[in-house]
Amino acid sequence: MSAILIKNAKIVNEGRILDGDIYIENDIIKEVDTSISLKSSNVEVIDADGKYVLPGIIDDQVHFREPGLTHKGDIESESRAAIAGGITSFIEMPNTNPQTTTVKKLDEKFAIADNKAFANYSFMFGGTNDNLDEILKVDKKTVAGLKLFLGSSTGNMLVDNPEVLEKIFSSTDMVISVHCEDEATIRSNIKIYTDKYGDDIPIKYHPIIRSEEACYISSSKAIELAKKTGARLHVFHLSTGKETHLFSNKLPLKDKKITSEVCIHHLWFSDVDYDKKGTRIKWNPAVKTSKDRDELWKALLDDRIDVIATDHAPHTNEEKNNPYTKAPSGGPLVQHALVAMLEAYHSGKISVEKIVQKMCHNPAILFQIEKRGYIKAGYFADLVIVDLNNPWTVKKDNILYKCGWSPFEGTTFKSRVTQTILNGQLVYNQSKVSTKKAGRRLTFNR
Repeated sequence: MSAILIKNAKIVNEGRILDGDIYIENDIIKEVDTSISLKSSNVEVIDADGKYVLPGIIDDQVHFREPGLTHKGDIESESRAAIAGGITSFIEMPNTNPQTTTVKKLDEKFAIADNKAFANYSFMFGGTNDNLDEILKVDKKTVAGLKLFLGSSTGNMLVDNPEVLEKIFSSTDMVISVHCEDEATIRSNIKIYTDKYGDDIPIKYHPIIRSEEACYISSSKAIELAKKTGARLHVFHLSTGKETHLFSNKLPLKDKKITSEVCIHHLWFSDVDYDKKGTRIKWNPAVKTSKDRDELWKALLDDRIDVIATDHAPHTNEEKNNPYTKAPSGGPLVQHALVAMLEAYHSGKISVEKIVQKMCHNPAILFQIEKRGYIKAGYFADLVIVDLNNPWTVKKDNILYKCGWSPFEGTTFKSRVTQTILNGQLVYNQSKVSTKKAGRRLTFNR
Protein backbone atom coordinates (compact mmCIF):
# COMPACT_ATOMS: atom_id res chain seq x y z
CA MET A 1 0.00 0.00 0.00
CA SER A 2 1.16 3.54 -0.80
CA ALA A 3 -0.26 6.52 1.05
CA ILE A 4 0.09 10.30 0.97
CA LEU A 5 -1.20 12.82 3.49
CA ILE A 6 -1.40 16.44 2.32
CA LYS A 7 -1.49 18.76 5.34
CA ASN A 8 -2.48 22.41 5.87
CA ALA A 9 -3.81 22.99 2.35
CA LYS A 10 -6.31 25.43 0.93
CA ILE A 11 -8.49 22.86 -0.85
CA VAL A 12 -10.44 24.28 -3.81
CA ASN A 13 -13.49 22.23 -4.72
CA GLU A 14 -17.11 22.84 -5.80
CA GLY A 15 -17.03 26.59 -5.33
CA ARG A 16 -15.47 26.54 -1.86
CA ILE A 17 -12.01 26.79 -0.32
CA LEU A 18 -11.50 24.55 2.71
CA ASP A 19 -8.49 24.83 5.02
CA GLY A 20 -7.69 21.18 5.61
CA ASP A 21 -5.99 17.90 4.79
CA ILE A 22 -6.32 15.19 2.14
CA TYR A 23 -5.51 11.52 2.75
CA ILE A 24 -4.71 9.33 -0.26
CA GLU A 25 -4.39 5.56 -0.20
CA ASN A 26 -3.09 3.80 -3.31
CA ASP A 27 -4.81 5.63 -6.20
CA ILE A 28 -7.90 6.93 -4.35
CA ILE A 29 -8.74 9.94 -2.18
CA LYS A 30 -9.84 8.33 1.08
CA GLU A 31 -10.60 11.36 3.22
CA VAL A 32 -10.91 15.15 3.00
CA ASP A 33 -11.27 16.97 6.31
CA THR A 34 -10.20 19.99 8.31
CA SER A 35 -7.60 17.86 10.11
CA ILE A 36 -6.50 14.28 9.45
CA SER A 37 -4.09 12.48 11.78
CA LEU A 38 -1.21 10.38 10.49
CA LYS A 39 -2.38 6.80 9.97
CA SER A 40 1.04 5.12 10.09
CA SER A 41 4.75 5.82 9.71
CA ASN A 42 4.61 4.61 6.09
CA VAL A 43 2.58 7.61 4.92
CA GLU A 44 4.36 10.27 2.86
CA VAL A 45 3.47 13.69 4.26
CA ILE A 46 3.35 16.79 2.06
CA ASP A 47 3.10 20.07 3.97
CA ALA A 48 1.06 22.39 1.74
CA ASP A 49 1.02 25.28 4.20
CA GLY A 50 0.10 28.46 2.34
CA LYS A 51 -0.54 26.56 -0.90
CA TYR A 52 -3.69 25.71 -2.81
CA VAL A 53 -4.67 22.17 -3.81
CA LEU A 54 -6.82 21.89 -6.93
CA PRO A 55 -8.24 18.85 -8.72
CA GLY A 56 -5.96 17.81 -11.57
CA ILE A 57 -6.74 19.85 -14.68
CA ILE A 58 -8.64 18.06 -17.48
CA ASP A 59 -7.73 19.44 -20.91
CA ASP A 60 -10.42 18.52 -23.41
CA GLN A 61 -8.47 19.53 -26.52
CA VAL A 62 -4.84 18.76 -27.29
CA HIS A 63 -2.82 17.77 -30.35
CA PHE A 64 0.12 15.63 -29.18
CA ARG A 65 1.14 14.80 -32.79
CA GLU A 66 1.46 11.04 -32.51
CA PRO A 67 1.47 9.09 -34.75
CA GLY A 68 3.10 10.57 -37.82
CA LEU A 69 4.03 14.10 -36.74
CA THR A 70 6.36 13.28 -33.87
CA HIS A 71 9.08 15.75 -34.92
CA LYS A 72 6.71 18.39 -33.45
CA GLY A 73 5.80 16.53 -30.26
CA ASP A 74 4.63 13.11 -29.10
CA ILE A 75 2.43 11.61 -26.43
CA GLU A 76 5.37 11.08 -24.08
CA SER A 77 6.97 14.54 -24.39
CA GLU A 78 3.76 16.58 -24.34
CA SER A 79 2.04 14.65 -21.55
CA ARG A 80 5.23 15.11 -19.49
CA ALA A 81 4.95 18.87 -20.05
CA ALA A 82 1.26 18.67 -19.14
CA ILE A 83 2.04 17.05 -15.77
CA ALA A 84 4.50 19.89 -15.02
CA GLY A 85 1.64 22.32 -15.72
CA GLY A 86 -0.87 20.54 -13.44
CA ILE A 87 -2.81 18.91 -16.30
CA THR A 88 -3.47 15.33 -15.21
CA SER A 89 -5.87 14.24 -17.97
CA PHE A 90 -5.99 15.06 -21.68
CA ILE A 91 -8.25 14.35 -24.63
CA GLU A 92 -6.26 14.19 -27.85
CA MET A 93 -7.48 15.06 -31.34
CA PRO A 94 -7.72 12.82 -34.43
CA ASN A 95 -5.82 14.88 -37.04
CA THR A 96 -2.61 12.88 -36.79
CA ASN A 97 -0.98 10.88 -39.60
CA PRO A 98 -2.70 8.53 -40.17
CA GLN A 99 -5.90 10.16 -38.95
CA THR A 100 -7.90 8.54 -36.15
CA THR A 101 -10.90 7.84 -38.34
CA THR A 102 -11.17 4.04 -38.04
CA VAL A 103 -11.59 1.88 -34.96
CA LYS A 104 -8.32 0.14 -35.86
CA LYS A 105 -6.39 3.42 -35.84
CA LEU A 106 -8.07 4.41 -32.57
CA ASP A 107 -6.96 1.13 -30.96
CA GLU A 108 -3.43 1.69 -32.23
CA LYS A 109 -3.34 5.15 -30.67
CA PHE A 110 -4.58 3.79 -27.35
CA ALA A 111 -1.78 1.21 -27.46
CA ILE A 112 0.79 3.99 -27.90
CA ALA A 113 -0.62 5.95 -24.97
CA ASP A 114 -0.78 2.83 -22.79
CA ASN A 115 3.02 2.69 -22.99
CA LYS A 116 3.96 6.37 -23.20
CA ALA A 117 1.50 8.66 -21.42
CA PHE A 118 2.62 10.54 -18.31
CA ALA A 119 -0.97 11.76 -17.79
CA ASN A 120 -4.43 10.16 -18.05
CA TYR A 121 -5.70 10.04 -21.60
CA SER A 122 -8.52 9.57 -24.02
CA PHE A 123 -9.05 10.42 -27.67
CA MET A 124 -11.56 11.99 -29.98
CA PHE A 125 -12.64 9.87 -32.93
CA GLY A 126 -12.49 11.80 -36.21
CA GLY A 127 -15.44 12.22 -38.53
CA THR A 128 -14.98 12.60 -42.29
CA ASN A 129 -17.20 12.83 -45.36
CA ASP A 130 -17.10 9.04 -45.76
CA ASN A 131 -16.62 7.21 -42.44
CA LEU A 132 -20.11 7.08 -40.89
CA ASP A 133 -19.90 3.27 -40.70
CA GLU A 134 -16.75 3.56 -38.55
CA ILE A 135 -18.34 6.22 -36.34
CA LEU A 136 -21.21 3.85 -35.59
CA LYS A 137 -18.75 1.15 -34.47
CA VAL A 138 -17.16 3.32 -31.77
CA ASP A 139 -17.83 2.29 -28.17
CA LYS A 140 -18.94 5.51 -26.50
CA LYS A 141 -17.87 4.15 -23.10
CA THR A 142 -14.22 4.01 -24.12
CA VAL A 143 -13.74 7.18 -26.18
CA ALA A 144 -14.22 10.83 -25.20
CA GLY A 145 -16.33 11.78 -28.21
CA LEU A 146 -16.43 12.67 -31.88
CA LYS A 147 -14.45 15.52 -33.49
CA LEU A 148 -15.51 17.23 -36.71
CA PHE A 149 -13.59 19.93 -38.55
CA LEU A 150 -16.15 22.24 -40.16
CA GLY A 151 -13.24 24.43 -41.28
CA SER A 152 -9.93 23.01 -42.50
CA SER A 153 -7.00 22.98 -40.09
CA THR A 154 -3.92 20.83 -39.56
CA GLY A 155 -4.56 17.44 -41.16
CA ASN A 156 -7.17 18.35 -43.81
CA MET A 157 -10.14 16.59 -42.19
CA LEU A 158 -12.75 19.02 -43.47
CA VAL A 159 -16.35 17.71 -43.35
CA ASP A 160 -18.11 19.80 -45.97
CA ASN A 161 -20.93 17.58 -47.23
CA PRO A 162 -24.19 18.87 -45.66
CA GLU A 163 -25.99 15.54 -46.09
CA VAL A 164 -23.16 13.62 -44.39
CA LEU A 165 -23.03 16.19 -41.61
CA GLU A 166 -26.73 15.82 -40.89
CA LYS A 167 -26.44 12.02 -40.92
CA ILE A 168 -23.59 12.16 -38.40
CA PHE A 169 -25.50 14.57 -36.14
CA SER A 170 -28.59 12.33 -36.35
CA SER A 171 -26.78 9.02 -35.83
CA THR A 172 -24.77 9.36 -32.63
CA ASP A 173 -25.43 10.40 -29.05
CA MET A 174 -21.73 10.93 -28.38
CA VAL A 175 -20.58 14.48 -27.69
CA ILE A 176 -19.81 15.99 -31.11
CA SER A 177 -17.00 18.53 -30.74
CA VAL A 178 -16.57 20.89 -33.68
CA HIS A 179 -14.00 23.28 -35.11
CA CYS A 180 -16.14 26.01 -36.63
CA GLU A 181 -14.83 28.23 -39.42
CA ASP A 182 -16.58 28.69 -42.76
CA GLU A 183 -14.28 27.40 -45.48
CA ALA A 184 -15.78 29.42 -48.36
CA THR A 185 -15.33 32.68 -46.44
CA ILE A 186 -11.72 31.86 -45.59
CA ARG A 187 -10.87 30.90 -49.18
CA SER A 188 -12.36 34.11 -50.50
CA ASN A 189 -10.41 36.16 -47.96
CA ILE A 190 -7.11 34.38 -48.54
CA LYS A 191 -7.38 35.00 -52.28
CA ILE A 192 -7.69 38.76 -51.70
CA TYR A 193 -4.49 38.82 -49.66
CA THR A 194 -2.45 36.35 -51.72
CA ASP A 195 -3.28 38.37 -54.84
CA LYS A 196 -1.81 41.40 -53.06
CA TYR A 197 1.12 39.89 -51.10
CA GLY A 198 1.77 36.39 -52.45
CA ASP A 199 2.79 33.90 -49.74
CA ASP A 200 4.27 36.54 -47.46
CA ILE A 201 1.02 38.04 -46.14
CA PRO A 202 1.63 40.20 -43.04
CA ILE A 203 0.55 38.19 -40.00
CA LYS A 204 -1.70 41.05 -38.81
CA TYR A 205 -4.19 40.04 -41.52
CA HIS A 206 -4.66 36.53 -40.05
CA PRO A 207 -7.76 37.52 -38.00
CA ILE A 208 -9.19 39.29 -41.04
CA ILE A 209 -8.66 36.23 -43.26
CA ARG A 210 -10.01 33.86 -40.60
CA SER A 211 -12.60 36.43 -39.70
CA GLU A 212 -15.41 36.91 -37.22
CA GLU A 213 -17.81 36.22 -40.08
CA ALA A 214 -16.13 32.89 -40.92
CA CYS A 215 -16.45 31.76 -37.30
CA TYR A 216 -20.02 32.96 -36.79
CA ILE A 217 -21.39 31.49 -40.02
CA SER A 218 -20.00 28.06 -39.14
CA SER A 219 -20.88 28.09 -35.41
CA SER A 220 -24.45 29.23 -36.04
CA LYS A 221 -24.97 26.54 -38.71
CA ALA A 222 -23.64 23.83 -36.38
CA ILE A 223 -25.95 24.98 -33.59
CA GLU A 224 -28.92 25.12 -35.94
CA LEU A 225 -28.18 21.54 -37.06
CA ALA A 226 -27.78 20.36 -33.46
CA LYS A 227 -31.15 21.84 -32.56
CA LYS A 228 -32.75 20.23 -35.61
CA THR A 229 -31.31 16.76 -34.94
CA GLY A 230 -31.10 16.79 -31.14
CA ALA A 231 -27.35 16.15 -31.27
CA ARG A 232 -25.10 16.80 -28.27
CA LEU A 233 -22.84 19.59 -29.58
CA HIS A 234 -19.69 21.09 -28.05
CA VAL A 235 -18.17 24.04 -29.94
CA PHE A 236 -14.42 24.22 -29.50
CA HIS A 237 -12.24 27.34 -29.10
CA LEU A 238 -14.62 30.29 -29.44
CA SER A 239 -12.66 33.33 -30.61
CA THR A 240 -15.26 36.07 -31.20
CA GLY A 241 -17.61 38.07 -29.05
CA LYS A 242 -20.37 37.60 -31.60
CA GLU A 243 -20.34 33.81 -31.18
CA THR A 244 -20.80 34.02 -27.41
CA HIS A 245 -24.40 35.19 -27.92
CA LEU A 246 -25.23 31.82 -29.51
CA PHE A 247 -24.88 30.12 -26.12
CA SER A 248 -27.00 30.07 -22.98
CA ASN A 249 -26.49 29.94 -19.22
CA LYS A 250 -30.12 29.12 -18.43
CA LEU A 251 -29.49 25.42 -17.66
CA PRO A 252 -26.93 23.67 -15.49
CA LEU A 253 -24.13 22.13 -17.54
CA LYS A 254 -25.33 18.56 -17.02
CA ASP A 255 -28.61 19.44 -18.76
CA LYS A 256 -27.19 21.44 -21.67
CA LYS A 257 -27.29 19.96 -25.17
CA ILE A 258 -25.14 22.72 -26.68
CA THR A 259 -21.93 23.81 -24.92
CA SER A 260 -18.79 25.78 -25.68
CA GLU A 261 -15.13 26.16 -24.85
CA VAL A 262 -12.59 28.96 -24.82
CA CYS A 263 -8.82 28.49 -25.01
CA ILE A 264 -6.02 30.11 -23.06
CA HIS A 265 -4.63 32.02 -26.05
CA HIS A 266 -7.94 33.67 -26.89
CA LEU A 267 -8.23 34.84 -23.27
CA TRP A 268 -4.63 36.10 -23.10
CA PHE A 269 -3.58 37.56 -26.46
CA SER A 270 -5.21 40.03 -28.87
CA ASP A 271 -4.46 41.29 -32.38
CA VAL A 272 -2.07 43.94 -31.01
CA ASP A 273 0.30 41.09 -30.08
CA TYR A 274 0.89 40.00 -33.70
CA ASP A 275 3.52 42.71 -34.22
CA LYS A 276 5.69 41.28 -31.46
CA LYS A 277 4.78 37.58 -31.49
CA GLY A 278 4.26 37.01 -35.23
CA THR A 279 3.38 33.47 -36.25
CA ARG A 280 4.06 32.28 -32.68
CA ILE A 281 0.44 33.30 -32.01
CA LYS A 282 -0.96 32.12 -35.33
CA TRP A 283 -3.85 29.84 -34.36
CA ASN A 284 -7.01 28.63 -36.09
CA PRO A 285 -9.38 30.22 -35.20
CA ALA A 286 -7.31 33.39 -35.08
CA VAL A 287 -6.61 35.52 -32.04
CA LYS A 288 -8.84 38.53 -32.64
CA THR A 289 -9.47 41.96 -31.08
CA SER A 290 -9.29 43.04 -27.45
CA LYS A 291 -13.06 43.61 -27.64
CA ASP A 292 -13.51 39.96 -28.65
CA ARG A 293 -11.26 38.93 -25.78
CA ASP A 294 -13.33 40.99 -23.33
CA GLU A 295 -16.55 39.41 -24.60
CA LEU A 296 -15.06 35.92 -24.23
CA TRP A 297 -14.15 36.70 -20.62
CA LYS A 298 -17.68 37.99 -19.97
CA ALA A 299 -19.27 34.83 -21.40
CA LEU A 300 -16.84 32.61 -19.48
CA LEU A 301 -17.70 34.28 -16.19
CA ASP A 302 -21.48 34.21 -16.73
CA ASP A 303 -21.39 30.52 -17.77
CA ARG A 304 -22.33 30.83 -21.43
CA ILE A 305 -18.85 29.37 -22.00
CA ASP A 306 -18.43 26.12 -20.07
CA VAL A 307 -14.82 24.97 -20.38
CA ILE A 308 -11.29 26.38 -20.58
CA ALA A 309 -8.85 24.29 -22.64
CA THR A 310 -5.51 24.71 -24.41
CA ASP A 311 -5.79 23.42 -28.00
CA HIS A 312 -2.10 22.60 -27.42
CA ALA A 313 -0.68 22.15 -30.93
CA PRO A 314 3.12 22.30 -31.24
CA HIS A 315 5.10 23.04 -34.39
CA THR A 316 8.83 23.42 -34.77
CA ASN A 317 10.55 26.81 -34.86
CA GLU A 318 11.55 26.10 -38.44
CA GLU A 319 7.94 25.50 -39.47
CA LYS A 320 6.70 28.60 -37.66
CA ASN A 321 9.36 30.76 -39.37
CA ASN A 322 7.87 30.11 -42.82
CA PRO A 323 5.99 32.86 -44.72
CA TYR A 324 2.35 33.31 -43.71
CA THR A 325 0.70 30.83 -46.07
CA LYS A 326 3.20 28.08 -45.20
CA ALA A 327 3.54 28.76 -41.44
CA PRO A 328 1.25 26.30 -39.65
CA SER A 329 -1.31 27.40 -37.06
CA GLY A 330 -1.06 26.25 -33.47
CA GLY A 331 1.22 26.50 -30.48
CA PRO A 332 2.26 24.67 -27.31
CA LEU A 333 0.36 25.54 -24.11
CA VAL A 334 -0.13 22.66 -21.65
CA GLN A 335 2.81 23.52 -19.38
CA HIS A 336 1.67 27.13 -18.92
CA ALA A 337 -2.14 27.05 -19.07
CA LEU A 338 -2.91 26.86 -15.36
CA VAL A 339 -0.36 29.50 -14.34
CA ALA A 340 -1.70 31.78 -17.09
CA MET A 341 -5.19 31.48 -15.64
CA LEU A 342 -3.83 32.09 -12.15
CA GLU A 343 -2.28 35.28 -13.50
CA ALA A 344 -5.82 36.33 -14.41
CA TYR A 345 -6.81 35.54 -10.81
CA HIS A 346 -4.03 37.84 -9.56
CA SER A 347 -5.31 40.65 -11.79
CA GLY A 348 -8.85 40.25 -10.41
CA LYS A 349 -10.46 38.80 -13.55
CA ILE A 350 -11.49 35.41 -12.15
CA SER A 351 -11.58 33.53 -8.86
CA VAL A 352 -9.59 30.36 -8.18
CA GLU A 353 -12.91 28.59 -7.58
CA LYS A 354 -14.10 29.59 -11.07
CA ILE A 355 -10.84 28.39 -12.64
CA VAL A 356 -11.41 24.99 -11.00
CA GLN A 357 -15.00 24.91 -12.24
CA LYS A 358 -13.99 25.58 -15.85
CA MET A 359 -10.79 23.49 -16.00
CA CYS A 360 -11.63 20.56 -13.70
CA HIS A 361 -15.29 20.08 -12.79
CA ASN A 362 -16.90 21.07 -16.09
CA PRO A 363 -14.80 18.90 -18.44
CA ALA A 364 -15.60 15.95 -16.16
CA ILE A 365 -19.34 16.76 -16.27
CA LEU A 366 -19.42 17.50 -19.98
CA PHE A 367 -17.69 14.27 -21.06
CA GLN A 368 -19.07 12.19 -18.14
CA ILE A 369 -15.56 11.28 -17.01
CA GLU A 370 -15.60 8.72 -14.22
CA LYS A 371 -14.31 9.76 -10.76
CA ARG A 372 -12.06 12.62 -11.85
CA GLY A 373 -12.20 16.41 -11.78
CA TYR A 374 -13.11 16.76 -8.08
CA ILE A 375 -11.47 16.45 -4.67
CA LYS A 376 -13.82 13.93 -3.10
CA ALA A 377 -13.48 10.72 -1.12
CA GLY A 378 -13.75 7.79 -3.53
CA TYR A 379 -12.38 9.76 -6.50
CA PHE A 380 -9.04 9.09 -8.17
CA ALA A 381 -6.25 11.05 -6.52
CA ASP A 382 -5.40 13.51 -9.33
CA LEU A 383 -4.29 16.72 -7.61
CA VAL A 384 -2.15 19.77 -8.29
CA ILE A 385 -0.54 21.87 -5.57
CA VAL A 386 0.16 25.49 -6.45
CA ASP A 387 2.01 28.29 -4.73
CA LEU A 388 0.29 31.53 -5.70
CA ASN A 389 3.28 33.64 -4.62
CA ASN A 390 6.35 32.00 -6.14
CA PRO A 391 7.31 33.96 -9.28
CA TRP A 392 9.21 32.43 -12.17
CA THR A 393 9.98 33.35 -15.77
CA VAL A 394 9.42 31.16 -18.82
CA LYS A 395 12.80 30.52 -20.47
CA LYS A 396 14.20 28.08 -23.02
CA ASP A 397 15.83 26.00 -20.29
CA ASN A 398 12.57 25.36 -18.37
CA ILE A 399 10.33 24.62 -21.37
CA LEU A 400 9.47 20.91 -21.60
CA TYR A 401 7.75 20.86 -24.99
CA LYS A 402 9.55 18.85 -27.66
CA CYS A 403 9.36 21.87 -30.00
CA GLY A 404 11.41 23.85 -27.46
CA TRP A 405 9.54 27.16 -27.52
CA SER A 406 6.50 28.82 -25.96
CA PRO A 407 4.39 31.88 -26.84
CA PHE A 408 4.92 32.81 -23.17
CA GLU A 409 8.73 32.99 -23.36
CA GLY A 410 9.91 35.94 -21.30
CA THR A 411 6.65 36.08 -19.29
CA THR A 412 6.97 36.09 -15.50
CA PHE A 413 4.15 34.25 -13.76
CA LYS A 414 3.37 34.93 -10.10
CA SER A 415 2.18 31.36 -9.46
CA ARG A 416 4.00 28.06 -9.69
CA VAL A 417 2.93 24.41 -9.79
CA THR A 418 4.96 22.77 -7.02
CA GLN A 419 3.56 19.21 -7.04
CA THR A 420 1.31 17.08 -9.21
CA ILE A 421 -0.21 13.85 -7.95
CA LEU A 422 -1.60 11.39 -10.50
CA ASN A 423 -3.53 8.28 -9.51
CA GLY A 424 -2.05 8.62 -6.03
CA GLN A 425 1.55 8.94 -7.17
CA LEU A 426 3.72 12.03 -6.78
CA VAL A 427 4.71 12.49 -10.42
CA TYR A 428 5.96 16.10 -10.33
CA ASN A 429 7.79 17.62 -7.40
CA GLN A 430 9.59 20.97 -7.24
CA SER A 431 10.40 21.27 -10.98
CA LYS A 432 11.21 17.58 -11.46
CA VAL A 433 9.01 15.17 -13.43
CA SER A 434 9.10 11.60 -12.17
CA THR A 435 10.19 8.86 -14.57
CA LYS A 436 6.99 6.97 -13.62
CA LYS A 437 4.38 6.87 -16.36
CA ALA A 438 1.33 6.73 -14.11
CA GLY A 439 -1.24 7.76 -16.74
CA ARG A 440 -4.34 5.63 -17.30
CA ARG A 441 -7.15 5.52 -19.81
CA LEU A 442 -10.05 7.75 -18.86
CA THR A 443 -13.33 5.92 -18.35
CA PHE A 444 -16.80 7.34 -18.85
CA ASN A 445 -20.14 7.09 -17.04
CA ARG A 446 -22.32 6.45 -20.08
